[in-house]
Amino acid sequence: MLEVTPRPQTPELDQVDRRLLNGIQADFPLASRPFAALGERFGCDEQEVIKRLGALKRRRIIRQISAIFDTRSMGYRSSLVAMRVEPGRVERAARVINTHPGVTHNYERNHEFNLWFTVAVPPTMDLQRHVDRLHALAGALSTRILQTIRLFKIAVQLDMTGEESATAQAEPLYGDHRRPKQPRELDAVEVGVVRELQEDLPLEPAPFAPMAERLGIGEEELFARARALQDEGLLRRFAAILYHRKAGFRANAMGVWKVDPEAMDRIGPMVASFKAVSHCYQRPIYADWPYNLFSMIHGRSKDECEEIIAAIALATGLTDYAALYSTREYKKTRVRYYTPEYEQWEARHLSA
Repeated sequence: MLEVTPRPQTPELDQVDRRLLNGIQADFPLASRPFAALGERFGCDEQEVIKRLGALKRRRIIRQISAIFDTRSMGYRSSLVAMRVEPGRVERAARVINTHPGVTHNYERNHEFNLWFTVAVPPTMDLQRHVDRLHALAGALSTRILQTIRLFKIAVQLDMTGEESATAQAEPLYGDHRRPKQPRELDAVEVGVVRELQEDLPLEPAPFAPMAERLGIGEEELFARARALQDEGLLRRFAAILYHRKAGFRANAMGVWKVDPEAMDRIGPMVASFKAVSHCYQRPIYADWPYNLFSMIHGRSKDECEEIIAAIALATGLTDYAALYSTREYKKTRVRYYTPEYEQWEARHLSA
């Protein structure tokens, strides 16, 4: 049995900051006075919560507080893409890829496939055509589309208290079990709600009131619409997203595993149960890519990531796997829905 050790706490954060950060990653209140509600939960007043969150934003520990929508359930087509680029051209290729409005994450990793990015396009657009064009624009040697076959888990929640072991486990909160079976078209009010809630929440006592006013509805209807989208699985959660490195999680490994397809029903949930795993997917294989289970692992160090990978291997019995570490981050943002940038990109790069 592997020996586990508690995680060290992020330096220069007091206990209230750490508890606050843990709490708002999981569940930020959809309420007229959300910071007052947080104050009641964590034993401080509204203004102190706003002050603390403002300081954490200035220190670039909090990236954004907003709704986190499920891309596929919104009808958007998305995929992880692996690209092999000549080593001397990686930075140039990354700049080209980053111009696409649907590219949200873009990393260089320590593998023959050295550039990895996620891309999404609206329901009316052709994902393959966009990726083919990115391949050409980037001058890539080869490109593999690794779309999700099954989602076992997606939820980034970093333990800021240091109270959990690196190999702690829990039932995943969001996976295919929460997704609607089919995407659906949103009505005009719902589109407006998405456009408002996807923006970074202002740090003011009643931040939702201007949103409701712009939509021409009351706050309670705004919250009811948001909760309905959440119940349906289109909205995964309203929460804070952190800058991982500034929050103390300086290493991330893409643990990729070769799993017998007949064992996937058993193995996928086991890997997803590790709390340090934020994303867990079954993906397709290729002649030059044999790994069909992907797990994103976050640790305070490379050694901690290796500890987690070893624990997963021990728990599952998997022996054929690899750990791909990001060596450079070129882009990290969130998908923006119902914006004109996609049509503009198509007009520039895909017009006849």
